[in-house]
Amino acid sequence: MAATDNPPVLEVRDLVKHFPLTQGLLVKRQIGSIKAVDGVSFDLRRGETLGIVGESGCGKSTLAKLLMALERPTSGSVKINGRDMAAAKGRELKAMRRNVQMVMQDPYTSLNPRMTVGDIIGEPFEIHSDVAPKGMRRRKVKDLLEVVGLNPDHINRYPHQFSGGQRQRIGIARGLALNPEIIICDEPVSALDVSIQAQVINLLERLQNEFNLAYIFIAHDLSVVRHISDRVAVMYLGKIVELGGDVEIYDRPAHPYTQALLSAVPVPNPDGREGRERIILQGDPPSPANPPSGCRFRTRCWKATPVCTDREPLLEIRSKTDHLSACHHAESHDVVHAQ
Repeated sequence: MAATDNPPVLEVRDLVKHFPLTQGLLVKRQIGSIKAVDGVSFDLRRGETLGIVGESGCGKSTLAKLLMALERPTSGSVKINGRDMAAAKGRELKAMRRNVQMVMQDPYTSLNPRMTVGDIIGEPFEIHSDVAPKGMRRRKVKDLLEVVGLNPDHINRYPHQFSGGQRQRIGIARGLALNPEIIICDEPVSALDVSIQAQVINLLERLQNEFNLAYIFIAHDLSVVRHISDRVAVMYLGKIVELGGDVEIYDRPAHPYTQALLSAVPVPNPDGREGRERIILQGDPPSPANPPSGCRFRTRCWKATPVCTDREPLLEIRSKTDHLSACHHAESHDVVHAQ
């Protein structure tokens, strides 16, 4: 489908979120800021999945909160169908939030243990009552349970009566309740067994095809991200350092950080480990309160030169790459995957 036939449902431009660092007990004064998200831009189209990967603390979850309007950005815009969610307030914000829902990471803590499954899934209808009037809510909840592969007759059960995979299906049903166009999946399978992970991923793919959903899929597991994503964004210290199709990122990574991440992916076949280049990064990630000048990855990068200190690299297509990369020395690195 041509891009003109499928315009972006989500447009993020120069999104920034800085959290103030304060000092003092009675009189607080700002002494700096945590640059959690620092200039992120991307588009998301209907039916597309954008995977977001990176180390803990790189800003993935903060980005998710900004897209949900759970946090207000310091600057930048988040447009849904051309309307800026970051600038919306009151009823306009409430209406726009209906189009963006989230599936949480841990199904054991994201569901209220004192509420029945029917109350949990039907709770969004209390806020957006026009979606399902009171007389229709029980039928609507049962339909949602059936859509995610659960028994509708279990509507009066409590979360502790379900397994971890079933609880995550309940979370997905709650995310679908308001008929959103975008679902943000914040590490939705990391707390599940591997066999259950596959079931939940297959469910998400089926629902995407059925309802033409757009996904933001945040995860640490690079193999899971590749399985479900059409495009992948690699984040480091609040910025996207590489963005491209799943084949481009996984088979021809251009940024040194992406190359290091992929080299750490476990290989199930021991014979496939021979000849693999393992890249071990030196040191810890810098503090987001005081990121390095120029390229933020330079303090751990084996390709760093003086230009990396003096000038921040832009996220753009380089002479030796076929996709976006924020590195002065970006060069596609062919990866041979073990069978």
